[in-house]
Amino acid sequence: MPMTETLPAAAPAPQPDAAGCAMALVRRARTGDATAFEAIMRRHNRLLFRSARGIVPDDAQAQDVVQEAYLQAFTHLHAFRGESALGTWLVRITIRVALQALRRKGQWVQLEDGWDSGDMACAEITMPNQFQAPEPPDLAAERGELRAVLQAAIAALPVIYRSVFMLRAVENLSVSEAAECLGVSEAVVKTRFLRARALLRDTLLEQFQVHAPAAFAFAGARCDAVVLQVMAGLRARGLVRRA
Repeated sequence: MPMTETLPAAAPAPQPDAAGCAMALVRRARTGDATAFEAIMRRHNRLLFRSARGIVPDDAQAQDVVQEAYLQAFTHLHAFRGESALGTWLVRITIRVALQALRRKGQWVQLEDGWDSGDMACAEITMPNQFQAPEPPDLAAERGELRAVLQAAIAALPVIYRSVFMLRAVENLSVSEAAECLGVSEAVVKTRFLRARALLRDTLLEQFQVHAPAAFAFAGARCDAVVLQVMAGLRARGLVRRA
């Protein structure tokens, strides 16, 4: 019988990397492809909003900044050469627009090196990954209150620290990525991140001292349930007179 030759399996097609996908979207957007513009925005909306919110004082202004940043970026797409990530390029535009928005209101903020108190070491402690364990439904409201307290504390940080904290802790960018976005050195990012965390710690400690007496409340339905269960047990044991 003639021998049949087994052909090797075809190698899987290489997957395009993130930079390649971004450049493909940019090339399509340069031709006026609406779906490309939308794809770019949906991929970067959260990053840009958080970057803007690190500069301006409220959500409404941050949204306006993001919209203006996109308009500026899309008007000058020819200037994007792919030397940095598309997200980084967009964030830098967003931060510039945010700073301009503050200046129009008479608020001057300088993010460049040299504006730190210098009282913090440059060694940065890596923040642990957050593990979200399943929570009972009755804790949802408490979690929402905690989130509101944290957001208020972050919003109260000075801009030079809030801008770094939003990129590093909230958006989880690396030190080098945050430095490139903000146009500062990595040492400055590390110093300001440490300072932001220290300020947050002090603010949240004050909040804790105010709200600590109300922590682990045991009232309402849970209190009633314990009373009912114990009373039922006492009656079963004949320790309670029947009414």
